[in-house]
Amino acid sequence: MVDSLIEQIKERIDIVDFISGYLKLQKTGVNYRALCPFHSEKSPSFFISPNRQIWHCFGCNRGGSIFDFLMEVEGIEFGDALKILAQKAGLELKKEDPWLKTERQRFLEICEIACCFFQKQLEKSKTGSQVKNYLSKRGLTEESIKKWRLGYGSNNWQALSDFLVGRGYKREEIIKTGLAVKKEESSPGKANIQRACYDRFCQRIIFPIFNLNSQVIGFAGRLFPEQKQETAKYINVPNSLLYDKSQVLYGLNFAKLEIRKKDFVILTEGYFDAILVQQSGFENTVAVSGTALTEQQLKILKRYANNLYISFDMDLAGDAATQRGIDLALKEDFNIKVVSLPNGFDPAEIICQKPSQWTELVKNAQEILSFYFQSAFSKFEPKSPEGKKEIAKIILPRIKGISNRILQSHWVQELVKRIKINEEAIWEELRKISTEKNKPLPQIAKNQTKNEKIKNRQQLLEEKILSLILKNRENLNYLDKNSLSFFLPVIKTILISLKKEEKKEKILAKMESENKEIKEILDRASLLAEVENELIPESGEIDLSQEMEICLRELKKIVLGEKLKILSEKIQEAEEKKENEKIKSLIENFTQLIIELQKIKNEKKINKK
Repeated sequence: MVDSLIEQIKERIDIVDFISGYLKLQKTGVNYRALCPFHSEKSPSFFISPNRQIWHCFGCNRGGSIFDFLMEVEGIEFGDALKILAQKAGLELKKEDPWLKTERQRFLEICEIACCFFQKQLEKSKTGSQVKNYLSKRGLTEESIKKWRLGYGSNNWQALSDFLVGRGYKREEIIKTGLAVKKEESSPGKANIQRACYDRFCQRIIFPIFNLNSQVIGFAGRLFPEQKQETAKYINVPNSLLYDKSQVLYGLNFAKLEIRKKDFVILTEGYFDAILVQQSGFENTVAVSGTALTEQQLKILKRYANNLYISFDMDLAGDAATQRGIDLALKEDFNIKVVSLPNGFDPAEIICQKPSQWTELVKNAQEILSFYFQSAFSKFEPKSPEGKKEIAKIILPRIKGISNRILQSHWVQELVKRIKINEEAIWEELRKISTEKNKPLPQIAKNQTKNEKIKNRQQLLEEKILSLILKNRENLNYLDKNSLSFFLPVIKTILISLKKEEKKEKILAKMESENKEIKEILDRASLLAEVENELIPESGEIDLSQEMEICLRELKKIVLGEKLKILSEKIQEAEEKKENEKIKSLIENFTQLIIELQKIKNEKKINKK
């Protein structure tokens, strides 16, 4: 039943249409390509095959179906991906299927019910009516209140928790979602859990936080101004199974398509800012809300646009976290502009008072380095030694953050011209600035051992060889019995079958229908063959026979190297046990492999068989 449902979903949802909701796609021949969202890269190695309905990144080697993409990009389990895609495909899942009820799904249900609870409090309660009046004065329309599902937290400090418990959820689950807080002094035990926790969001305006599929994953609460309390103006749920503030951008679920369409994103600081800016017609707007701009958030935005408009406090002596966020954005090669705000105003206040002024501010947004130059030169005297030093102190770290060397050189020369200092002196100061703290961590798969890396290299080479054979069947002639012995069992099976079978298409179709693993390998190899054919105009003519020789030679070197390593360990073990006869035999094998490896390294060309 599940397999049938999966196939129905794949038939109804086109993988290109679905992934285009996350990434900017470029058509290349029969396929599409994009910058991979799962690792840092500047040239696209992520490809989608409409014919096979698969995706694969030849940079980080991730790939699969529409399900695999959704699970990777959203960080969810299969059951959750199935529910999301089934709903998108217009298919109904039976609610009684217990295997679909993951902990994450239960948390999503809790958040959705809580959101409805808060919305009802805003609509029906006496205080909720006052809150709506306040929201109206802030410039929010009724349509925006409903679109963003704004709510109000009840004055009762256990109302939401009791309501959710009544719907069959445990208080421990409610605490894990961040909607309830456990008192520190509480003693353990089920008898005390009800008295030991209270609702996090009471007497506050509630802003639900959504994932890219508009599912509620968390909440933020703002004090209602009429209620004077000695507490933080804003509070957010803590990080949970659903919500990670470093990876969430408020409003991106509504903004993502418009960002791609307009090819720029406006970044604001607050919830009201994002709502009102979108309401004013700039739907390509998101907010960081609750965190400084992070590397993860920038990588998400990079999927949609290269142009970033920043519209929050840009005081040069201001928040260091803001400056670090801008440095990270420069490193990610964003084209950054600053929407300069009047002193003391935020975007929401400007739009509420004079929407046309906001439109002009966006229109006149200033390129980030130009902004820094203007600000620094307005604060310090460029003719005095101290002024030159302070100006350079502000501008050089920003120039250091630019990864493009041409742009970096341009701004160095601009600084030289403006403060009239020797260019070499500027470059010397630039070299002194450390960027280690901003250096991204290497993209290494979790729990990947050294042996797994070697195995991956072997698999990649084998699939490359298979793709070369799919391009030109004559490449099968390079594979004799000895060469085939170097391949892993699955690909070896494919290659032996291809050598025996006259009709390649027939045997491929048969193998694909009988073995899922073989189908996945053939899909990847076929896509690689197509991609390389499509990119030949960019990379020049390729000698397939030479490539085949090189790949076979490298494969043999990897396999023999791994065998030598294993033999070396066995020799060491035998020496410790003083097993002389075994040592002699192992050394003979080791010597033979060394001779074979040296012969392969010295080969200029593999003879066709």
